[in-house]
This record gives sequence, structure tokens and C-alpha cells, in this order.
Amino acid sequence: MASGRDFVGPFQLVRLIRSGQTTQVWEAIKDGQKDRMALKILHKELSKDKSEIDQLKLETLVAKTLDHENVIKIFEFHGEYGRPFISMQLFNARNLKLELRDNPDFVEQNMSAIIVGAGEGLQHLHERGWIHCDIKPDNFLADEKANVKLIDFSIAQKAKSGFKFLRQRPKSIRGTRSYMAPEQIRRRALDVRTDIYSFGCVLFELIARRPPYSAPNPDELLYKHLRAQVPTLQTVDGRVTVEFATLVMRMMSKDRAKRPSSVRDFLLEYSRMQLFRAGTRRKLV
Repeated sequence: MASGRDFVGPFQLVRLIRSGQTTQVWEAIKDGQKDRMALKILHKELSKDKSEIDQLKLETLVAKTLDHENVIKIFEFHGEYGRPFISMQLFNARNLKLELRDNPDFVEQNMSAIIVGAGEGLQHLHERGWIHCDIKPDNFLADEKANVKLIDFSIAQKAKSGFKFLRQRPKSIRGTRSYMAPEQIRRRALDVRTDIYSFGCVLFELIARRPPYSAPNPDELLYKHLRAQVPTLQTVDGRVTVEFATLVMRMMSKDRAKRPSSVRDFLLEYSRMQLFRAGTRRKLV
């Protein structure tokens, strides 16, 4: 907790919201203003790390092209106060990974609203020409009313088409292993269907309460994304309808041509089906 007198430039730090490997997120007040905001601040030992600073700058650049109720708002990058940070909308909510761990019944009771809100935010990102590249439960916030916001655009890529798409080859593998699409692992060209694969993994986890694949080491986990049979939700939760289980399996297809072509297409299909069979109770296998 801040002492109430801690400042970064003109921003008074009020409350530590969360701390990660590279950044801390603080609730803050700008001097002379009443409205509170959030600051995503690099750890002190990374304050001169060009790669980390560039990620904050990219996150700001991406967010400035976005304007949607299901996407977090980012205001500015600040590099002039010794500790590089970005100022952004304060949204009092926890990420879906934490909610699944601590309050899974909340997630289940609000499943449809969460799925639609997350999908709408991701679709907006795609419509503005970006691929997120790190879709996972940690990067969706959900408040007590199940309002959802997509966050963290630090490794997003500009979507490419035509010759530029064919020539695209990422320099390194970036993302989170439990949710990475096969083409991401193979360092091939990425498109919106890469995020759709990851979103399918998220939907699997929201219902199964665990990721679709697990392994004793990172290499084996990546191998499963490349080669293992796509799991079906009906094997872990018998309430799930055949239609929804099949849709999620298509999202996680190894062949991206078999996935829905857009999140909008997914949302349209989802709107025409039931998630759970009527009159059934939760019983995990």
C-alpha cells in the first residue's frame, strides 16, 4: 500500500492493485484533479529497459486507436519521471483467471455475458486492424456486474494482408504457452484467427476451470498445441451442448482455415445456440 504521500511525477499513488513480473498497477490521482485513474508502472530495475519501454509505448499506440465499452482506455505514455508508465482508465475489477480461482460460481452464473463482452472487445480490436497475440483469462477484466474489458496490448501486432502477410515471420515466439495457436508457435504469419484459437482456449477454461492442455514441461505443452487431439468440453462437463462444444473445438482447430473467420462470426453462431442443456447440473468428469 502507498503511504498516501508517494508520487510519480504529478500522480499520487493511492493503492496497489496488482504486481506482475515487469509492472505494477496502481490506483492514482493526478495533482489538481478529482478523478482517479490507474498507472501501469515498470519495476524500478526495468526503468531503462528499452524492450519493456517499447511495449508500454506500443500498448498506448494500440489503445489510442480503440474506443469500445469492452476495451480498457489508455490515456498517455509517460517517460519523463524516472519510472516509465502509462496512465489508463481505472476499472475496479479482477481478471478472469483470478475469478476462476476464487469465485468460479460467479463466472458460471454470468458465463454468457462474459463470453459476449469478451468477444465484442476482441472483435473491436480486430476491426481496428490489430491482432492481440496474448488472449488469455488474465487479459480480460470482469466486474461484479459481469462487465468485461480487454486489456494488455503490449505485444499486439498490426494485421497484414496480401504480400506483406505472406512475408511475415515473427522474430521470436511471443505469447502465453497455454493459449498459443500452432502458427504462433511455428513463427508463421499471424491473423485474427490466431486470437480466435486463443479465445477458444479461454472459453474451454471458463467452463472446465482448467486450460485445454497441460504438460510437465513447456516444450511438451507447446507440442500438444501443435499435435494433440483437440479436447471437447463434453468430456469434462456433460451439461455442455454438442453445438457449443463443437464450436469451441473449431476455434481450437490446428488448421486455421477451419476456425471461424472472425469473432463476429463466432458471436453470431453463439447467439443461435444454447451453452448448457436445460435442466442439467454441474458435474465435472
